[in-house]
Amino acid sequence: MYILPPLLFAIALAASPVLASPMAYALQPEASTVGFETDFGPDKITGRMPVTQADLSLDFQHVAASTIAVTLDVAGAEASFPFAAQAMKGPKVLDSGDFPTITFQSTSVKTDGDGAAVQGNITIRGVTKPALLHAVIYRQAGTVAGDLSLLTIRLTGSVKRSAFGATGWADAVGDEVRLDITARIQRVE
Repeated sequence: MYILPPLLFAIALAASPVLASPMAYALQPEASTVGFETDFGPDKITGRMPVTQADLSLDFQHVAASTIAVTLDVAGAEASFPFAAQAMKGPKVLDSGDFPTITFQSTSVKTDGDGAAVQGNITIRGVTKPALLHAVIYRQAGTVAGDLSLLTIRLTGSVKRSAFGATGWADAVGDEVRLDITARIQRVE
């Protein structure tokens, strides 16, 4: 993968007026993962959750015009310990029976170093709270310089599960859930 810092975007876009407006991208779900990690005593619980829908519009000249909306399938979540996955999907944590999805909708996107700060609202268990994710965009392996048709976005951040009422097993499982999301996307023509 090849990182595309904002300066490279600006140079590529100055030479290509066709890229001067927001571009729609479709998720490549089979190559994308929403990873998470939390503390479990001295150990870690890791896992992933499938993405069921993603609406992405990226504007490389005016980053603030970019938007991201993602829906995750709670029932499809997997964890490094089988009993942890079952407990996580149960009524004391994510309650997949009553709340089958987690959603994220961006409210602002700003350039931040070699990436972007993506502020948005995340809804877990029917509770919506603000969340901040750091995004870095890469060209996918095998693409040539200036080709923005196949990209990978890596988003990192964290949420406190207690803020959403996901408080089960608080004496054994950490409150902070660290997110590491890899979204492979393809420009929609």
